[in-house]
Amino acid sequence: MGLVEITGLATGPYTMPAPITGVPCYYYRTMAWRWERRGKSSEWVKVADESLHVPFYLDDNTGRVLVDPRGAEMDIHRDFHEEYSHSLFSTHVEVPATVSGFLARHAISSDNKIKIEEYCVKPKNALFVLGTLAENPGLSVSATPVPTAAHGTHSISFKMQGALSAEAAAAMESALPGISVARNLSFAAVEGDASPQKIIRLSAETPGNSVDMTAQGKIAAAMTKAGIENPAAWRAAGLENPGAQSADIRATTPADEFDLNPKTVLMKGAHDPAFFISWHSQKDVVRALAWKSALMIWGGPLLTLVCVYILALQLDWL
Repeated sequence: MGLVEITGLATGPYTMPAPITGVPCYYYRTMAWRWERRGKSSEWVKVADESLHVPFYLDDNTGRVLVDPRGAEMDIHRDFHEEYSHSLFSTHVEVPATVSGFLARHAISSDNKIKIEEYCVKPKNALFVLGTLAENPGLSVSATPVPTAAHGTHSISFKMQGALSAEAAAAMESALPGISVARNLSFAAVEGDASPQKIIRLSAETPGNSVDMTAQGKIAAAMTKAGIENPAAWRAAGLENPGAQSADIRATTPADEFDLNPKTVLMKGAHDPAFFISWHSQKDVVRALAWKSALMIWGGPLLTLVCVYILALQLDWL
């Protein structure tokens, strides 16, 4: 139906707790960085980026529209930010159990400094959304959390000791059709006929640090990143699905008050990819986008002129 701008309050029949803060939310993105040495200097390196959402609506007092946040540029409130370090020269902050669990789920060692950030869309949050109002492609509202990252093929590598036994590989293959597991710790997962293939490769290299995660932790991280939620597959691998714990769905509003199969959805369009969700007001967002557009329009020509001027000076044309 085209590009639209809507301002309203986030609402919906279900919420889930964010993994770090535990606040009820419709959407969260939790990221972890580790302080690592790169050549002669050190820098923050992103080591985890987890994002889930349950279906939610935007209510502008005239009606509700279902929002599919996949593929959106998110500019939302940061609910958590903290750094943790075991250095004797830094202020010691005890690592909460939720942070430890998140790091373990992604097979991240905490021997170096760790930085954690979490962003959430919570009930009654005021949002401005710029996106495409399109005919519903088949989305229905349910209590099942959905990965917010765009669907596609992913390749993930991990360092680990040893290899899967033949028995474990066979058990995983029998538990979840569509998964093939090799002894060299490389497997491919296809979740449903309509889903694209997701490939995960686990390297058998020896970890460079003695405090790196165990092989089971790395397998759990790979299965989590692949989006494998089938309980049988996790039990076959001898693991507990951490996603099942974080998916503690709570009913906030009776579901019968919402249209669970709406005819239209606010989403990223196929022909107009502009999709923006912000906690700032429409006026602030438009002003920022105007500055960004002006910079893109005039920045290129100005940079070209500067480069031509420098080149002319070097060649003694002036």
